[in-house]
Amino acid sequence: MPRRARLDAPGTLHHVIVRGIEKRRIVDDEADRENFVERLGKLAGNTGTRIFAWALMPNHAHILLRSSEFGLSAFMRRLLTGYAIYYNRRHQRWGHLFQNRYKSIVCDEDAYFKELVRYIHLNPLRGNLVKNLSKLGRYRWSGHGVILGNIHYSWQDRDYVLRGFGQKEKEAKKAYRNYIEKGIEQGRRPELVGGGLIRSVGSWSAVKALRQTGNREVCDERILGKGDFVKQIIKEAEHRIKYQLPLVEKKQSIDELILAICNDEKISLKEITGGSRHRKASRVRARIAIELVKQHGLPLAEIARQLGVSTSAISKIIKRANQ
Repeated sequence: MPRRARLDAPGTLHHVIVRGIEKRRIVDDEADRENFVERLGKLAGNTGTRIFAWALMPNHAHILLRSSEFGLSAFMRRLLTGYAIYYNRRHQRWGHLFQNRYKSIVCDEDAYFKELVRYIHLNPLRGNLVKNLSKLGRYRWSGHGVILGNIHYSWQDRDYVLRGFGQKEKEAKKAYRNYIEKGIEQGRRPELVGGGLIRSVGSWSAVKALRQTGNREVCDERILGKGDFVKQIIKEAEHRIKYQLPLVEKKQSIDELILAICNDEKISLKEITGGSRHRKASRVRARIAIELVKQHGLPLAEIARQLGVSTSAISKIIKRANQ
């Protein structure tokens, strides 16, 4: 079955789930965790992406974010590619670190925002990484301690989360803490990690009730929300695909990066884009390709077009960088 397109527009709320390939670890120690979180925060700040909740686990990560003009796909490609290159070099390994396709669910904020914050922030407790709620409040690899004010990451939008619990910070933190505590007994919440009809209406019994009454509910596996919300998101996505135009500013910044590297390496742009197989041209082309992935999150096919080579050639460059 072919993959379906990502749904995204600036301001869309996403629950993103990243998993290690074959369920392997994506972080081995504190240095790895520091690097992942630092990359996440720096990228969020540079792109205007708002992070509300997150949890870094040994073999996966959850992020609740609102995408910016930069786009979700570019944001995630830049985050995961950069981290994978770091991780492979540090641990002297090669090959893929993450599952090829991260999971992203567009979420109805009015219905699910608080529940998703709670679900994500309770992950370390459910996974036995911390012993109790008090320990979770001091745990550095989850956004829960940031909301409480015990840990400081300026890139996490704690104020927005707290405003959903009260106008004054002290009262809001107390209400938030109580809300989190009530979620512990709920255990795992499979209905919050995907879209589709069963998850959006709450249960299989609710689906059967809809059928018995003859009602039909629009659903989509990429969306967590009721029928009207699903229809709205799909309609907006279709409109964007129809009218989407390339951003001139983005193209200019890409051209500037390529020219800057060419000038730094003292090699002509024509030699890079003309298909030269000279050793220096190949080395510089590889440097440019890696930077375009890390800084702009460009698809490999677009990088190949910019550099005048095949997509498979760019794919080999990126694979070598991951070794």
